[in-house]
Amino acid sequence: MRLSKEDKARNRDNIVESAGQMFRTRGVDGVGIADLMKSAGMTHGGFYNHFPSKDALAAEVFRASFERTLSLLAAGFDDGSDGSGAALKHLLDGYLSAEHRDSPDGGCPSASLVVDAWRQDDQIQEAYAEGVEGYVATLAAEFSREATRGGEELDPAEARDRAVRLLSGMVGAMVLARAVGRVAPSLSDEILAAGRRR
Repeated sequence: MRLSKEDKARNRDNIVESAGQMFRTRGVDGVGIADLMKSAGMTHGGFYNHFPSKDALAAEVFRASFERTLSLLAAGFDDGSDGSGAALKHLLDGYLSAEHRDSPDGGCPSASLVVDAWRQDDQIQEAYAEGVEGYVATLAAEFSREATRGGEELDPAEARDRAVRLLSGMVGAMVLARAVGRVAPSLSDEILAAGRRR
């Protein structure tokens, strides 16, 4: 039986969604195509009807994961920007939380896929870099909006620098907190708390 275009698109989306959760929790190299397709409710052989390689799938997963979180981030800033920095504080509190650290689906791709990005091929690293650039641009724009609402003007280079520093601190704190979370939970909590204060 031939699949309709809609069915084929739905199957592809299902593969990307299943792969996203598996990659964020087990890493790209920790997931085989057979397991991935089983999780998506399809046969191993059907994989190549949608993707030429696992690397091509991983690059799409990285892009889709960042697109989803960046749209949520932008929506949160649109709802919470009032010149008080409340939206940025809300972002920090949510990102550097025990709930995010312990998220069964791996949470935000910036922290859950960071180690995989440097171990994989260029197309995957490029997808991760695009996501990081999206975060930096979104955060820089929010810093600029907050400054304007507060009656100040922020140089675009300074806004970008602040964004890079904020994102680096958030991701670094989350990666460290996860790395010690099971064996040293109080240290993990301390790292998250210090990141929020910073």
